[in-house]
Parts: sequence; C-alpha cells; structure tokens
Amino acid sequence: MPVDDDVLQLPELAGKAMWRGNELGSSAQRDVVATGFDALDAELPGGGWPCRSLTEILQPQPALCEWRLLGASLKRIVADGGQIILVSPPKHPHLPGLMQHGLHPNQIVWLDAKTPAERLWTTEQLIKSNPAGAILSWLPQARQEQLRRLQVHAQTCDSPVFLFRPAAAQFDASPAPLRLLVDLGPDWQLAVKVFKRRGPSHEHSLAFFSIPDSLADVLTPRQRQPSQFPVALENPRVGTLGSSTHTVAEHQYAH
Repeated sequence: MPVDDDVLQLPELAGKAMWRGNELGSSAQRDVVATGFDALDAELPGGGWPCRSLTEILQPQPALCEWRLLGASLKRIVADGGQIILVSPPKHPHLPGLMQHGLHPNQIVWLDAKTPAERLWTTEQLIKSNPAGAILSWLPQARQEQLRRLQVHAQTCDSPVFLFRPAAAQFDASPAPLRLLVDLGPDWQLAVKVFKRRGPSHEHSLAFFSIPDSLADVLTPRQRQPSQFPVALENPRVGTLGSSTHTVAEHQYAH
C-alpha cells in the first residue's frame, strides 16, 4: 500500500536520538565534558564524558587511575563553578595531589557512606538533586537492577556521573551506556579500552600520557619515559655485598 511520506518522518527528538550501528551515537541532546585526551574524545559519542547518563570506569583495583583519567575534565568543571562530589572513595583524597590537577579543597565534597546500601542511596539522592559539578561514586557491589535505577535518574541530571567498579564487572550486564576498562601503562601512560558505547565496538586499547600539569615542566626525559633509558647491567665479575660472585683467584684459593 502507498504510505504517506509524513508517516515515515520521525519526531525531531527521536531522529536525533537514533544512530546507525556502525557509527558513533549522536549527542545532540546530551552535553559532554571534554576528557582532555584527544584520542579518547575521538572514541566517545559526542566527543567527551556524557551528561544525563552513567559512565562506568572499571579498573583492577580502586584508587588506581581515577584522578589521572578524570583530572583534566574535573579541572574544567570546577573552573565553571561546579563542585566535585565524592561518594565513599576507598582512600582519603590526597589534597596536594589534587591541587596538582587544579582542584582545591573547597571545591571537593566528600561523603563517607559506610555500607553498600548507604553508598547506593547516597548516590541516587545526589543524582536526583542534579548538582552543579560532577558525581564520583565507588560502587563495587552494585547489582544490575540497582544500576538501572541510577541510569533512569541520571537521564535528568545535568552533571556527569562516574561509577567506579572492579575490572571483573566487565563480564556483567550493565545499563550504563558508556563503560571503560582502565589500567596503568608504562611511562606515565594510561591504557583505556572502551568496551561499551553508543556505536560500534572498540576493538583495541588506547594508550596516552597522563602527567599532572604541575609535573609536566619538571620531569626530565628519563623520568617521562624511563623504559626508553634501560639501566646498564652491572659487571658480573664485580662482587657486591651479599652476592655470591667470586673472582677466579678466590675460586682457586678455596680449592
């Protein structure tokens, strides 16, 4: 049957929210915050960390890569007057280190929720309050249905919401539209794999340097890339304290 062309026209909002499976999703209706890494921005829908959506960051152990990965973007957020809200970080924030990223103590709010239920409730209330800034929450034990509830509320939150979870969670289903696996690499590098996003799968890991601004001008080339300057091997014939190295004369005398 002939179909009127108007019937095939999608509403404007629905059209902008759709994308082809082999293309990155459109972020026309979603603000983003630049990550500070051009290679990473190129692999994220919209070119940055999404707002009104959850972002899951998985890593081998907590307090390993969070600040090096997010430092540049959080600096932009506080420069615009926002605050960084932390929910149960596994370690006490190191203020001198955060100041190297341009973050000052009066721009950081730390909420120490003890139990998994308290962490989840606190995170949900923060998302629903729609604060100006960014929400960083450590939820190692969150279940899929709990994450789905957070994602529903995050769609009305103008701030980026980052959830930190263990690397083993990559094998569990999650409603978060953006999921990354992050680990440390050699020479101040971060190894990042975007294994879930609105668009085609990302097959390879990204590797890029992540050096705090305050250290960029003081690190020597050897300190920036120690793997490029191998340490010379010691002379095996030179004995050292506690070693079992003997000279030929000592060997003959022993016999």
